[in-house]
Amino acid sequence: MGTETSKREKPLPKDRESLLTLHRDLRHRRDSLPLGEERAETLIELARVEVQIARIERAMDPPLV
Repeated sequence: MGTETSKREKPLPKDRESLLTLHRDLRHRRDSLPLGEERAETLIELARVEVQIARIERAMDPPLV
């Protein structure tokens, strides 16, 4: 299943502002979905975005976190 998920993963934006916009959109999508596989996939994508945002924020000078 792990390789299936990685094949479907879209590349994430590189800049923080685009990631924050994507994060907001994914949260709205998650909130509108019933419990099920599509919601679970959205949660996984949301987690990927959060990790990427954290990477960018830690690399800032000074770090935001």
